Amino acid sequence: MFRTALRNVLAHKARLLMTVLAVMLGVAFVSGTLVFTSTISDAFRTSSQKSFDNVDVALSPPSPDGPPGTRAKDSRLDGKTLETVSRLPGTASVTGTANGFTGIADKNGKLIAQGANSRGSNYFPGKDGKDARYPMKQGAAPTRADQFALDAGTAAKGGYHVGDTVRISADGPVRQQKLTGIFTTDDGQVAAGGSLALFDTGTAQKLFGLSGGYSEINVKAAAGTSQAALEQAIGKALPKDSATIITGKELADAEAKSIDSKMQGMKNALLAFAAVALFVGIFLIANTFTMLVAQRTKELALMRAVGASRRQVTRSVLIEAFVVGAIAGVSGLVAGIGIAAVLRQVLNGFVAKFPEGPLVVSPSTAVAALGIGTVITVLAAWLPARRGAKVPPVAAMNSVHAVATTKSLLVRNILGALVAGIGTASVVVATSVYEGDDTSKIMLGGGGMLLLVGVFILTPLLSRPLIALATPVLRAFGISGLLARQNALRNPRRTAATASALMIGLTLITGMTVIAGSTQKGIDKLAVDALKADYTISMEGNTQLPVTAEKKVRDMAGVTALTPMREGMATIGTGHAARWPTRLTGVDGAQFGALVRPDISEGSLGSLRGDRVLVDKETAAANGWRAGSRLPVTFEDGKKDTLTVSGVYQGDQMLNGVFLDNRTLAPHQKDIRDRQLLVKMAGGATDAHKDQLIEALGKNPAVTVADKKDVSNAIASTFTLLLNMLYGLLAMAVIVAVLGVINTLAMSVFERSQEIGMLRAIGLDRRGVKRMVRLESLVISLFGGVLGVGLGVFMGWAVGQLIGAHLPTYELVLPWARMGLFLGLAALVGVLAALWPALRAARLNMLAAIKAE
Repeated sequence: MFRTALRNVLAHKARLLMTVLAVMLGVAFVSGTLVFTSTISDAFRTSSQKSFDNVDVALSPPSPDGPPGTRAKDSRLDGKTLETVSRLPGTASVTGTANGFTGIADKNGKLIAQGANSRGSNYFPGKDGKDARYPMKQGAAPTRADQFALDAGTAAKGGYHVGDTVRISADGPVRQQKLTGIFTTDDGQVAAGGSLALFDTGTAQKLFGLSGGYSEINVKAAAGTSQAALEQAIGKALPKDSATIITGKELADAEAKSIDSKMQGMKNALLAFAAVALFVGIFLIANTFTMLVAQRTKELALMRAVGASRRQVTRSVLIEAFVVGAIAGVSGLVAGIGIAAVLRQVLNGFVAKFPEGPLVVSPSTAVAALGIGTVITVLAAWLPARRGAKVPPVAAMNSVHAVATTKSLLVRNILGALVAGIGTASVVVATSVYEGDDTSKIMLGGGGMLLLVGVFILTPLLSRPLIALATPVLRAFGISGLLARQNALRNPRRTAATASALMIGLTLITGMTVIAGSTQKGIDKLAVDALKADYTISMEGNTQLPVTAEKKVRDMAGVTALTPMREGMATIGTGHAARWPTRLTGVDGAQFGALVRPDISEGSLGSLRGDRVLVDKETAAANGWRAGSRLPVTFEDGKKDTLTVSGVYQGDQMLNGVFLDNRTLAPHQKDIRDRQLLVKMAGGATDAHKDQLIEALGKNPAVTVADKKDVSNAIASTFTLLLNMLYGLLAMAVIVAVLGVINTLAMSVFERSQEIGMLRAIGLDRRGVKRMVRLESLVISLFGGVLGVGLGVFMGWAVGQLIGAHLPTYELVLPWARMGLFLGLAALVGVLAALWPALRAARLNMLAAIKAE
């Protein structure tokens, strides 16, 4: 039986290749994902750990200890702490670091590195006059306030050389700094595409508001001193709670854990798409083995007649599946390594900058690839194998292939209706009683899966009415069209399995397109509805605007309304009911109503003066606050007051939290900086006004001046990038579906060889035969496409209901053009998939085909 199974595998090389390809693509995606994420995680981990090679103990400012100080009393480590640590026995060297945001402009005035990746620090020379962390590649370290050094990668991106004058934004206003040195570094954030500028220590402390102190202090242990012993000695030498102390090993472990956590999201997303490709592949494999068993009815019956048991027949089919799966697993692992290499090159710089490092292929990845390939294939072949084992020996006496009975189809339809009904009910209930908890999300996800499975089970039943709709069109192609329709309906199970592979891919693509387009429209509407301001002004990296920004904009001609958005912290409530720290947003109470349009559900916006505050609905509901509620508050300086809720509004991504007048908040703040400015100008938003604002702010590369159109474009670009990535990943499932259609048609042609020979004999020419096969493929593909688009719209609507609970402006947008494109794609799949089977059918020798069994 083993030899027979191997002979059957090798006897049909084309069928073997198609099935191997289907499994291989899914396995390749899984193994490629595992190799890619392992490679990137290892590269980030290696890069970051190099930064800790000379750090045995790290000191950072004390953590906030709650009210009355909801912020640390001192957010820096002073020079005295550094001196104390440097004198301790067991200390080899001490490095004080002063960190902060520093934006570097390119020669066109644009920021080189984005957001929080734009950083600045200090050059801290040791006894030899050098800082071992930053070896100079060219030039020398900065020594004066107008000098700085730049990492080699950023210097290359900006086209800068030693001696150039560079525009930077460190303490807010734009500065002109002379580039004195270009250095290399093992810093993980720089390796990931960030920028790092170095200043002399005194300049860095001044720029980053550290007043002679440090953001952190790193200590290198002397020979013979362990990290734990040094940590204990430092803890004893410093005043209690004056610093947070951690060993270098703990720091490196925490960084590695953080990297793994960040990579887990990408890994899970990629594996989800790999699972989709495998799921689609299962249909292809099961369909292939189903047709294989049907075509070998006589052979299997003869094996039973000469003494083979049911178990032996089942085992022979499963051995074939195991061989196919093993081949697919090995080839999928090799292909996956290539996919990982390509993914790193494609995504490097396009999505994020990844550090250099070798490809990492772990033993677990190899085991997973081989295991998935064989297990998936054997499981998919198990039911067809059992069906083949039930072929009675008497079937060897005729050549009629086993066909599905009416009873089996009836049972299938009842089961499919039940599963689809339960899935639909689960989705509807989840969307109608959504309360923001995980239960609704689980119900929606589980219901969606059940619905998909239910529709798959029902596809034989659905195929008849849907394919019948195409009859008028098929009649236009004469006898070839009518034969194509009959062939598609002759074996509804085979048609269903073939169409389902395409259906799943298009369900996901359509659903994601609906969700992305609707969410984009909702956020775009939010930007228009919630903001009355013409411009929002903010800094990159969620940092604070320069202290002079508000005054510069307020002094401009044409400004009719302006408010800063200023962050503060406080404790609201007393005793066990206290909520801390609560974020406050200070605004110009008199101007706020002219710049925003909050959706007030209770009370009124009025004038935010004195003790009046505006609270979002979610916060109010969580604390039992209403319009008129009196709120005891402890500000960050420890002083107490009582605030009154003047209005409750519907929060969203742009407006949320507690708003109050800056004149109430400012007296309790030590460091006053604005997170954002909202500006309204006479004549509205124009290019001239935008240029005027940019000019007034000193053409700062780190400052973003955005009108509503810019906000909308930013949203659109984000969703377009995300959607394009999803399309690329889901293309794998579509490719597997194409292979499924090709495989089905090729085996169908083989199965109907005698029939095709008879058609040729009674007058159907080669062109008519090819047209018949192509139309059959087109009908099956469009059938799968219609089901996929329909299910995708339904699932997109359902997910949108959950999104709408958090985004009030969300509205369903049906992308008719895209859906038409997807149906066109399904038709193209059908046409392309039929090329080889149609050619093979047309080339059949009619006399040999008539004699075929």
